[in-house]
Amino acid sequence: MGLFVEARIRADLDELWAHTQDPAQHRRWDLRFTEIDHLPRAQGEPQRFRYATRVLPFLTVAGTGVSAGERERPDGTRTSALRFASPHPLSLLAEGSGYWRYVPDGDGVRFLTGYDYRPRWGVFGTLADRVLFRPLMGWATAWSFDRLRLWLERGVTPERALVNWLVEIAVRACVVACACTGLGLESLLLLFGPFAASLAYLCPLLLSVAVCVALFASPLSCTPAARRCLRRPPVRTRAPRVLRTLEDPR
Repeated sequence: MGLFVEARIRADLDELWAHTQDPAQHRRWDLRFTEIDHLPRAQGEPQRFRYATRVLPFLTVAGTGVSAGERERPDGTRTSALRFASPHPLSLLAEGSGYWRYVPDGDGVRFLTGYDYRPRWGVFGTLADRVLFRPLMGWATAWSFDRLRLWLERGVTPERALVNWLVEIAVRACVVACACTGLGLESLLLLFGPFAASLAYLCPLLLSVAVCVALFASPLSCTPAARRCLRRPPVRTRAPRVLRTLEDPR
């Protein structure tokens, strides 16, 4: 699989399963989707679904998929696999497949995903995917996994977590902007005596420290962050066998 993300979540396995398998819960924490809805199905058939992502206020890209899960496995783990496709001509993602694995681990669960997809738009699409879209998808997946972790571990709702993230980004941006603006103040301080002159020499150092803190300090514990997730599998992984049983959703 081309993309991999893993998060360790201190939560009950059944609770994590419910928050990821129920479309109403899933779309609340997953940044990649605006809508997820199950489609009608016959008894015993894989679950079909429709998903949509609002790219711009006036543009929504939609697609369909099919999924199947293994809730009870001999080793105590659970697996959910899916195939998906979007016929929308403005969707860079043409078709793909992936899986979720739920691995009990002490007082928590290792929740991990692997997925890949085929981009459209020929050579341009392949280049855009490699340079921009694929790194963005990896980041969005990891960020969403950490938002889910905050919800289950600390009771921070997905909506509150998004607000926390936006506020922290805004504060950090303001610190950087103020620091850059203040870098020209030392020349003025030199005009106000020896004490002010000493501040003038310290000013660039203090502002540089402020910028470094704003740019590189760890996010607050109530703010979701992609960096908290594992982005490379520790060992070579295989897609689950149930994935091979799913037909093309188109």
